[in-house]
Amino acid sequence: MGYFDAASSAPLHPVARQALLASFDEGWADPARLYREGRRARMLLDAAREATAEAVGCRADELVFTSSGSRAVHTGVAGALAGRRRVGRHLIVSAVEHSSVLHSAEAHETGGGSVTQVPVGRGGAVDPVAYGAALRADTALACLQSANHEVGTEQPVGAVAEVCREAGVPLLVDAAQSLGWGPVDGGWSLLTASAHKWGGPSGVGLLVVRKGVRFAAQEPVDERESGRAPGFENIPAIVAAAASLRAVRAEAAEEAVRLRELTDRIRARVPRLVSDVEVVGDPVRRLPGVVTFSCLYVDGEALLHELDREGFSVSSGSSCTSSTLTPSHVLRAMGVLSEGNVRVSLPLGTAKEDVERFLAVLPQAVSAVREKLGAPVASEVVREEDVLVVDSLGKRCPIPVIELAKVIGDVPMGGLVRVLSDDEAARLDIPAWCEMRGQEYVGEEPADRGTAYSIRRAS
Repeated sequence: MGYFDAASSAPLHPVARQALLASFDEGWADPARLYREGRRARMLLDAAREATAEAVGCRADELVFTSSGSRAVHTGVAGALAGRRRVGRHLIVSAVEHSSVLHSAEAHETGGGSVTQVPVGRGGAVDPVAYGAALRADTALACLQSANHEVGTEQPVGAVAEVCREAGVPLLVDAAQSLGWGPVDGGWSLLTASAHKWGGPSGVGLLVVRKGVRFAAQEPVDERESGRAPGFENIPAIVAAAASLRAVRAEAAEEAVRLRELTDRIRARVPRLVSDVEVVGDPVRRLPGVVTFSCLYVDGEALLHELDREGFSVSSGSSCTSSTLTPSHVLRAMGVLSEGNVRVSLPLGTAKEDVERFLAVLPQAVSAVREKLGAPVASEVVREEDVLVVDSLGKRCPIPVIELAKVIGDVPMGGLVRVLSDDEAARLDIPAWCEMRGQEYVGEEPADRGTAYSIRRAS
């Protein structure tokens, strides 16, 4: 099996499939009704809530089921902010949160609130001290993911939760990527997750609000799910989500060791098999099955297509994909190379042979893409006094970096190359290239069109 995109959505676990099919016969009725069929549905729903709460590490009456992980985030953020409105309207998020958190932050800001984004280091983790420095007297809520969805870096949730506790600020943790591996440690106040990330069915999210946390639901409420997730519960899907969470937890310890060995193999071998590669994310504090790397001089979309033809499904945070014209906000916040980005996220049960086959086809796939991009339209190169100017206006990544690499040797040691580019990705990729190749990145300045990036030859 060449499906290596479990961080987007894990394959349906066999236990989830069994539970889903079985509960179709028993869980179709309204659990709010007192007749026999309703009581059966209620028993299934209550049992699923108890099992899920045990896995999360919370009380059953603190947990509600939502229609998705994103819905859980939106409901949790809005409700917590509204519940503490008297304190203030300041929200803190990390710069690498999932888009659902950032979209909630944007909505809050549009509504008159204020938002602080805490930066991350090159490994993708926040500094608890910096997070604490962002707290203010009017901070109503702080948000931090348990592990990053693009590079796998685990966040210091326990330390940040302690900082927030001392300041009296509730912390919402997005645990979508990590909950299948184990409960989230630390004194968090709210938690969200999504079943399809651990092998449950799509359309089931979790929202946990600890007792004592001020919370005011911000949409029309009904009697279901404590008024925090209105609408008829999808009981078969909820039962399957709970059953699969227990199943993956039972095998998590053994699978974590096995998948970490496989991703360590990828991390170690990719730089030896492919030149000009940067493996990104924390090398130690990371999820067991996730490894991310970026390849210089490679179009991300083209590389994904090459790997798909070889039978491998991976994802990318590169700006060179059909879904976006700007680099991934995660890679941008980390300050790492974005072009030719590949995220490999291994599902449970991935065979070593599949990883070996991936490593066997990757070099050829990268070479094929580089060959196609190796002879781009000739750069317009001119000299302005002692500066070599490369006109890459109108060209998308990775062309500006390729053209820079081709001419850097044409200037003397200490000489300057100025690259003109109107591609947003150049702001990230040119400095990353300089660090990888031992050249000095001088900086950027506005140009008549786009931006001028200055590089000094240092090697």
